Amino acid sequence: MKFQDFRVGLRILAKDPIYSLVAVLGLGVGVAVCLLVLDYARYSWNYNSQVPDADNVYIVKQRNNVEAGAPWYDQAADLLRGTAGKLPGVVNASGYLAWFPLTAQVGGQLTKLKSITALPGFVELMGLRASSGNLNEALSHPDSIAITQTAAMRLFGTTDVLGRTLLLSTVVGDRMTARIAAIMPDPPANTTIPFEVLNGLNLSIVPSWMSTEALTGEYGFPANLLLRIRPDASLAAITDALQHAVDQAPRLQNVPPEVKDRLGNRKVVDIKLARLRDAYFDRDVATNVFSLKVDRGSATVVAGSVAIAVLILGLAAINYVNLATIRVVRRQREIAIRKVLGVSKYRLALQFAAESLLVSLFATALGLLLADLALPVFAELMSRDLGGLLSRENVVAALAIGVVSGLLTAIYPTWTAFGVRPSQMLAGRSDTESLRSKRLRQVLSVLQVAAAMGLGSFTLAIYWQTQFAMNASPGFDPSALLVFQVSEGIQVDGGQEKARGLITALSQQPGVAGVALSSDAVGQAKNQWGAALKRSGGQDLTVEVKSISNNFFEQYGIKPVAGRLFESKRDREDDEVPIVINTIAARELGFESPQQAVGQTVLFRSSLPGAREHAPVAKRIVGIAPEIRFYSLRDAPRAMAYQLLTDGATLTVRSSGPVVDAERAVRTVWPRYFPNSVLQLSSARDVYAANYTDDAKLAKLLAFSTVTAMMIAGFGIYVLSADTVQRRTREIALRKLFGTRRRDIGKLIAKDIGAIVFVSAVIAVPLAALAIGRYLAPYTEQSPLAYWSLVFALVAALVTAAVAAARQAWIALTLKPAVALRT
Repeated sequence: MKFQDFRVGLRILAKDPIYSLVAVLGLGVGVAVCLLVLDYARYSWNYNSQVPDADNVYIVKQRNNVEAGAPWYDQAADLLRGTAGKLPGVVNASGYLAWFPLTAQVGGQLTKLKSITALPGFVELMGLRASSGNLNEALSHPDSIAITQTAAMRLFGTTDVLGRTLLLSTVVGDRMTARIAAIMPDPPANTTIPFEVLNGLNLSIVPSWMSTEALTGEYGFPANLLLRIRPDASLAAITDALQHAVDQAPRLQNVPPEVKDRLGNRKVVDIKLARLRDAYFDRDVATNVFSLKVDRGSATVVAGSVAIAVLILGLAAINYVNLATIRVVRRQREIAIRKVLGVSKYRLALQFAAESLLVSLFATALGLLLADLALPVFAELMSRDLGGLLSRENVVAALAIGVVSGLLTAIYPTWTAFGVRPSQMLAGRSDTESLRSKRLRQVLSVLQVAAAMGLGSFTLAIYWQTQFAMNASPGFDPSALLVFQVSEGIQVDGGQEKARGLITALSQQPGVAGVALSSDAVGQAKNQWGAALKRSGGQDLTVEVKSISNNFFEQYGIKPVAGRLFESKRDREDDEVPIVINTIAARELGFESPQQAVGQTVLFRSSLPGAREHAPVAKRIVGIAPEIRFYSLRDAPRAMAYQLLTDGATLTVRSSGPVVDAERAVRTVWPRYFPNSVLQLSSARDVYAANYTDDAKLAKLLAFSTVTAMMIAGFGIYVLSADTVQRRTREIALRKLFGTRRRDIGKLIAKDIGAIVFVSAVIAVPLAALAIGRYLAPYTEQSPLAYWSLVFALVAALVTAAVAAARQAWIALTLKPAVALRT
């Protein structure tokens, strides 16, 4: 390939600027979208890659089979750390605790910190280093901590904070002055172990019993345990040893015979090892009060996004191939002359490859520019910190994509050029194209429109289903309810007294109709636990238990299906006898109707390990509650029981008027009782809608791809319509001379484009309907609009086609026969 080939290519591009602009812009948009989506995929696949030898680091997961639903947690009994450290093949057994979240106060300003407590060996396992200061000193001294550079900037406005102090506090008011003994680089955004502050077990604000439990695991508190295992070690043997240690734990030795019978061959607690590198894609992990707030992704979604990126680039490449083939047809006379002058097929192929490389490299440069400009918007759209795009590696990868695309897209136009016959062209038969070539271009156009239509259908279906799920009734009207936590992590002495004081003060505020207390907010499950209910002569039924205050149902406006629900004027919050169950529990207990269950006595046995908790308690069913959706529409409604509580972590405030008045009241009263904690207030609807964050993100990604696909399809239809008008110029001129109306000329153009859209719909609609059905299958309720997305996508494709073909149709309508026939 010679420099002359590129000079010729530049002249040809400059000769037809409209076609060149369409080619470069269409391919550039495809490259930009491809780069953005591939950057998102790279970000997702590199989670936790900063950890040394990350492929051999494993998380110890635990599942309590007695618990309702038996979810997996990425935590396990802390006692396993000592066991694991003695096993052959385990190089390092460490982890961290999220038991005791801290709040910092600097200059009178409260800041909630992402803080974790490091267990022995954590620094070495994670490969942590201090950019300044001494990390070991920070984690071993009772008055010292380590913070990240971002935390330093957030707290002090500078990273030069070594030796400075800040006031640390807990939710119950314990306070201490801590010295910054080390400053660390920030953990990468794509980690499942995010932190801003790192402290050791010796920090004086940490209660002594908590430090002892963290080192001994005597009471079975869960910790986030990490094991570095040699590549040649047996994972199965290590898992078996950990399972045996759990089976022999003292707290599991008093499991009643009834529970063992119910478990059958299953163990009380299961242990499993999972790779740290796979933690981001672990969707089986449930959250609880000890969980860090981390992002989770779907491997299927990421793989699908890569497929979409390749599809978008392929559509853009198809667009260019179509355009380049049309150019070949227009240049047949030139090609024929070159052949007569003795140009070989090899030289002809190099010329077309050079022209294609020019277009692809221009498009790549444009794509890099567009991708870099769009990256902040795209990162916000995906709720991910994707960082910079114009790194050396990304630029090299983009250029490689451009070169490969250029060479591949040159193949078919070159093959078409090989088929040009000089004898026919020089005899005056210009602008001829084989039927096979024409059909192939039409097929490529059909693929473009079909892909855009299918993506559009699927995107709309996801969007409508997500909106439907977010706005579905959870069993009550959430519009007047505000929800917030009064404690996080392990609840310590003093917290409930302050919570009670806060409730009393809020109840007296104007704008507040009432305050309810519960173990969990509707829509989240941080304090999930279960129990076994048994009626006389019946079998055990595992139910999920929600602990609530006696006015919970009143404040939520929930009415009974049968009997009565808890009432503030009638029930004492320390009364263990009354219980409310939902209709599912009543049915599964064997009652013929909800009314029959009212007044019946059942034995209640907690699923929490330990002899005291397993003692059965006789409870009386006072009423049947309707189904309340504590989880998303993907989860089938469960058997639930409600019991009275004397303490809880979640407060719900009902407004008596505008919600903003109640919110103002909460923000006013909160500092009186929790002056050292940051209030995190949400509407009840937002808490419930958070279950669909990933769906909303997927809809945004697909919408981004769909708009791009529609643009590329529009470019393709523009090229196709332009070619149609140019090829049929003489025919249109003759039709006009014989009196054909403009409307009929328009129909002539619309017929070709309409056929493309119709065939595309035949291909896309069934495939999109199948994909929509698979997406909707896990939902217990589906949006009635979901399948209407097929119709809307078809209409969108028709509008896109009409807009893209409008200019060429106007050229055909305003064509002057005399000028057309003379040329």
